[in-house]
Parts: sequence; structure tokens; C-alpha cells
Amino acid sequence: MSGNNRDTIKIGSTVRVIKKSDQKTGKVSEGIVKEILTKSKFHPHGIKVILEDGIIGRVKEIVNVSNNKDISKEKLI
Repeated sequence: MSGNNRDTIKIGSTVRVIKKSDQKTGKVSEGIVKEILTKSKFHPHGIKVILEDGIIGRVKEIVNVSNNKDISKEKLI
């Protein structure tokens, strides 16, 4: 599943991201979403997230969608 739509990405989901420093090589990192950084509902290059291990990147693929509720900061306010 593509990572361009914010609604499809949930905190706790396993995703593959490309870090800014890896954009030229296309190297992909995999991890679990800790926080969603992009505020818009769609981004053509992928929604920007922070993974649990601290990696920041744009989601290229969603591997496994979490069943956890999305508890992003703007929903808590």
C-alpha cells in the first residue's frame, strides 16, 4: 500500500521509508511509526513520519497497518 495518503498511516504501523539523505540512492528503512509529521491529507512524495528508532523519512510503502487507534497530537487537542 502506498504512503501518500495520511489516512492510511496509523501510529504503530510497520512502514518502509526513505530518509532525506537516502533519496538519491533509494535506500529504504523499515520500522514502526511513532509519530506522523505531515499535517496535510496527501503528499505526492509520501507522508513524513518518525519511526520508533528515531528515523525520519517519507513513507513509500505500508507493510502492516496497526489496529491501534491513531493518537496523533492534533486529535488529543
